[in-house]
Amino acid sequence: MRDWLSHRVAATPDAEALVLAASGESLTYADLDAHVEALSARLAGLGIEPGDHLAVVLGNRTEYVALVHAAMRLGVRLVPCSDRLTAAELEPQLAAADATALVCGDDTEAVAVAAALGGGTDGSDADGGDPDEGAGGDDDDATTPTGWRSVAGFEPADVDADIPGEDGDGADTGTVTDVPGEVRADAPGEEATASTVPVVSVDDPDDDRVVDIDAAPEGDVPSVRWGRGDALVMLFTSGSTGKPKLVPLSMGNVLASATASAFRLGVLPDDRYLATLSLHHTGGIMPLYRATLYGTSVVLRETFDAGAAVDDIRRYDVTGVSLVPTMLSRMLDARGTLPDSLRAVLLGGAPASDALIERCRDFSVPVHPTWGMTEAASQIATARPREAFDRLGTVGRPLLWADVTVRDENGARLPAGETGELVVSGPSIAAEYYGDADATDAAVTEDGALRTGDVGYRDEDGYVYVLNRVDDRIISGGENVDPGEVAAAIREHPGVEDVAVAGLPDEEWGERVAALVVPAEQAATAEDRPTAAAIESFCRERLAGFKIPRTIAFAEALPRTVSGTVERPAVRDRLERARDADRGAADPDDAGEIADPERRTARSEGAGDGADSADSTDSEDDADGGDGTGGPNGADGSGDPDAVDTAEGTDEVPDDEE
Repeated sequence: MRDWLSHRVAATPDAEALVLAASGESLTYADLDAHVEALSARLAGLGIEPGDHLAVVLGNRTEYVALVHAAMRLGVRLVPCSDRLTAAELEPQLAAADATALVCGDDTEAVAVAAALGGGTDGSDADGGDPDEGAGGDDDDATTPTGWRSVAGFEPADVDADIPGEDGDGADTGTVTDVPGEVRADAPGEEATASTVPVVSVDDPDDDRVVDIDAAPEGDVPSVRWGRGDALVMLFTSGSTGKPKLVPLSMGNVLASATASAFRLGVLPDDRYLATLSLHHTGGIMPLYRATLYGTSVVLRETFDAGAAVDDIRRYDVTGVSLVPTMLSRMLDARGTLPDSLRAVLLGGAPASDALIERCRDFSVPVHPTWGMTEAASQIATARPREAFDRLGTVGRPLLWADVTVRDENGARLPAGETGELVVSGPSIAAEYYGDADATDAAVTEDGALRTGDVGYRDEDGYVYVLNRVDDRIISGGENVDPGEVAAAIREHPGVEDVAVAGLPDEEWGERVAALVVPAEQAATAEDRPTAAAIESFCRERLAGFKIPRTIAFAEALPRTVSGTVERPAVRDRLERARDADRGAADPDDAGEIADPERRTARSEGAGDGADSADSTDSEDDADGGDGTGGPNGADGSGDPDAVDTAEGTDEVPDDEE
């Protein structure tokens, strides 16, 4: 088949495709198609070809939406990267993705240049020459060190990858054609190495080495046919437990996910989906693909603001939205409830407290708790509101075609009610991690299913409950401790907004239970803030002694990845520092007491660390517009959505926002 926008504009050209929340401007599918065709021609004029890997680092804006469709029209793999990354973080992602070129805007140009072109100022300024003179000087054909010759002579590096077949080849079978050429990364499984990546901007660039897309010549847009097995988009996982992995999602993966989501959530012709999540997340970009398939509309917000998001839902009669729990809680705090135009609030990215679900019930908010992951192109299981209200804690039954089993450490399937690793298979599941055979081998079972890394169970009626991550389990003194259970108990404390629980090395007990606690906003004064002693006492009424945290530290916010997932290594680092600080302050004669499993140390990290921890933020991988809510992203933030930044005490998601 052709790119989906081509099919949609042929079917319903006058249907509304996009609404810009800030201005109220709307585009029909015919309007959007005109934007996409022009952008595709410019990119083709720069030499972008089927099979290329086109990276993008932009905030939410019309050009990003057009770029999503232009990439599919040109037969290239889109590689969305967070616009919150530093150059040091972006550079290895470009290398890992074998990026052919990078698209930026005025607000991301500096980082893009530093990551893709090796930093520095533009060539003319560095030489003290005329800033209006191009990087090639008077010779339009002179080769610059950036990979561009001139606007008319761009020669992108080829990549050794599969591409959609042209002229019908592979249209129905998924057959692909190999593109010969050099590969920017080393051999699969090896660390990718940095290399110059040409940069093009959708705005007027400041740096001579960056090409202005509006200055590019118009090239011929190829006729591309997509097969189900052709890679459509490559998304980075949240990296909550380590280095982010790159997931190639095929056209078939995304199509299957969109179809299954439609059967679970329902679709109406006049649906409008509010996009509050960053488009580099599964939960941000999938609603764009889905709306095109459904023929519905997307209301695009550039950033997240709790009150303004509620106002947009009311102003534009929005029927669906993807959120993480903190976003939903703040929206309710800001406006009391949500407008009754909503049919679906897809809630993921972190565990939702029973209190929040009950609040939704009391105020008739149609909440749909969901569990998903980047590797599944979004949702795996989603609960409808009545199921969520009647079975607190569930993320519902698996979606159509998703086969979810619970397995023990040896891979044996477990019966209903027993806890183990959740394993999933189906047409929406990615086949591999790009360029990482070791990670692929570790994640795929002998029967071809995907180990999600999430621990949970299914009840007798098939409902799924996600508890925590496999690598989060704590063994203290020979006793197994479920960090999800401990975190759930602490969250019940009225003075606690959020918590992350981890195991720390302990010489006597192997591991000790530790908790990083975020006080509730209403606990603004020192008198109202919970103490370590209060948390311990609270836990003693709810947990066995060996499960009670022995190290309790406080922070203004949990450290998170750019996708909003709790960053487990950073949590452990903070807790280890708190433990070590208390050990250093303890009397050596009391060392034996510190090792007592019934004791705990406590330390407040203060506002400074709290602020650092909230670089969190993009608020999608993955409350998704379907997405990402669990999966290999951690129990305290299992998914790919943008988390709300609490460092400044604001509702804004700096990332946007996915």
